Amino acid sequence: MTSKIKVLQVIPKLGFGGAETGCYDLAHYLPENDCKSYIVTSGGSLTKYVRKDKVSIIKLPVHSKNPILILFNAVVLVFIVLLLNINIVHARSRAPAWSCYLCCLITRRKFITTFHGTYDFKNGIKKYYNSIMLKAKLTIAGSNFIFNHINENYKNYLNPKNKLMVIFRGINLDYFNPKNISEFKKNKLISDWKINENKFIILLPGRLTSWKGHDKFIEALNILVEDHDKSNFQAIILGSNQGRNVYQKKIEDLILRYNLNKKITFIDHCKDMPTAYSLADVVVSSSVRPEAFGRVSVEAQAMKIPILASNLGGSKETILNGKSGFLYQHDDPRELGQLLNNLMEKDKETLNSIGNEGRKNIVKKFDVENMCRSTFVAYKKILNI
Repeated sequence: MTSKIKVLQVIPKLGFGGAETGCYDLAHYLPENDCKSYIVTSGGSLTKYVRKDKVSIIKLPVHSKNPILILFNAVVLVFIVLLLNINIVHARSRAPAWSCYLCCLITRRKFITTFHGTYDFKNGIKKYYNSIMLKAKLTIAGSNFIFNHINENYKNYLNPKNKLMVIFRGINLDYFNPKNISEFKKNKLISDWKINENKFIILLPGRLTSWKGHDKFIEALNILVEDHDKSNFQAIILGSNQGRNVYQKKIEDLILRYNLNKKITFIDHCKDMPTAYSLADVVVSSSVRPEAFGRVSVEAQAMKIPILASNLGGSKETILNGKSGFLYQHDDPRELGQLLNNLMEKDKETLNSIGNEGRKNIVKKFDVENMCRSTFVAYKKILNI
């Protein structure tokens, strides 16, 4: 009986990333299906939005990779699992997964993981550390790309007795819905960000790190100006440097070298991403390393905004190339510049048509309800219910 299912999700911090929002969405879905829902985390900005009447939050330092704390967390989790009579322990990151694994060995509860990224594995020790995600009774891959990545790189750690399956990540289509955008908030953001509505707005969301390809993006903008004679645009780079001051300085120097400083605006953070997307004529995801899922590509399409993304990782699965957006060679800023030029030359009706195709694509395949339902069904199968 589903009423007996008690699920404990464990995640380092509950912020606004893809893994975190997936944890949050599932945590609130479970009580609607007569399940008890718990989250163990060290904290995070998303915790204040958790419905305390539906989901119980337990704070532990599960963000730490310190072996002593990992063991400490395992011991505390044993007491939590036994006290609350938890059926399923679902780990969403490697450090807490080690604690959860030890806990489940002792308590004999079902251990489940979600493999959220490609994870670096430069040496055997790091690869072994990552392999904890495959010691679960069920490992969930968030995309076919991650599923293939696991099979290609972790063959020696795969146990035929355990299950590996794909459950596509989903987003909240009510939250990411252009019909629900507040005009007041939109106008405020336009004012705060000093956006010129008469210009073509190009949005690049993503934290400031080299693998997000900001340098390729800036080179593409320079090509847009120099080769295609397009200057009536405003580009917004939205994301925190998270302490990477040297990298940000490098990007700023590149902007100055190309004399694009009046055309590019840096925004550190935005809590209201749907409104941010609504300001854009096009969204760019310029990653030079594979995205596990490509949340930006999915969110942009849900908001009916054309998306240009590098042809790597999850974006290849979420974008209907040539229909809801366009893929380009990840290391070719010239191709990105050409695509930007092509979109700038299209009329509003054509851009809206591309956006509408994007929304239909996401509604069909990447609704958060589908993700939660599929995960819930997987839980029941693991428990033989």
